[in-house]
Amino acid sequence: MSAPFGRRSCLLMTRRVVGSYVVLGIADDLARAQPGQFYMLASAQHWGGGDGERPYLARAVSVMRLGDDGLVEFLLEDVGPGTGRLCELEVGASLLLVGPLGHGFEAPAAGPEPLLVGGGIGIAPLVGVAQAWGGQALLGFRDAAHAAGAGLFAGASVATQDGSLGRQGLVTALLDERLAARPGPIYACGPPAMLSAVRDRASTHGVPAQLALEAPMACGFGACHGCVVATVDGYRRVCLDGPVFDAAVLV
Repeated sequence: MSAPFGRRSCLLMTRRVVGSYVVLGIADDLARAQPGQFYMLASAQHWGGGDGERPYLARAVSVMRLGDDGLVEFLLEDVGPGTGRLCELEVGASLLLVGPLGHGFEAPAAGPEPLLVGGGIGIAPLVGVAQAWGGQALLGFRDAAHAAGAGLFAGASVATQDGSLGRQGLVTALLDERLAARPGPIYACGPPAMLSAVRDRASTHGVPAQLALEAPMACGFGACHGCVVATVDGYRRVCLDGPVFDAAVLV
C-alpha cells in the first residue's frame, strides 16, 4: 500500500547502534512498505540551510524491517554529509520523508529456501525478506565491526574481507558452496561488483535472482532520470522501475 504522494514529517521513535551501523525507527501509519522498497529521508533540522549545511537533497534509504507495532526501521552507515546527519539524530527528532517508493521484492515460488546474499549496508532490505519469507542469509562485510549487522538475521553465514569474523574472503565463496549443495532462488543487495558476480552465478546454475540495486537518487520518484540502468528493454529508472530487478533483464 502506497502512502499519499508528497513529503510529510514524522518523529524518530527509536535509535540503536549495531556495530558500525545505526538503526532508526519511525511510526508510519499511512502505508505498509514491501521488502525492497525505500523512503527518501531528510532531517527537519540543519539540512540544506546555508553555508556548511549540506546536504541539500534527501537520501534514499531502504526499508529494513517492519515491526509488529507499526515501526518502520532503517539501517544507516555514516558515509557522508547526508547519512552522517541522519545517524546523528536522537529519539524525538523530526524527519521529513517521502515513501514508500519503488518496486520491491516478489515472494518466492514454492521450492528450496531462498538464498539472501548481502554485502555491507546492502543487508538492509534482506532483513525484510527474511522477515517475510525466510531464507538462508549469506553476508559479506569489511570487518568484524560491520559484521555485527549479521545479528539482525537468524543463523547467518558470514565472510569478512580481513578475516576478523567468519570466513576470510568474499561472500560469493559462501554462495558458491550453497549453490553447489542445494540451489535456491537468490535475493541480493550490495555493491555493483557483488551483484554482477551474483547475476553470473544465478545464470550458470539456472536459478532465479532478484537484485536490489544501489544508485544515487535526487528525487526518488522518476522525475529526474538520474538513476537509470541498462536493461534488455532499454534504460530503466532504478527508483521507479526498481530498485529490485530480475537479474536476467540487466545488461
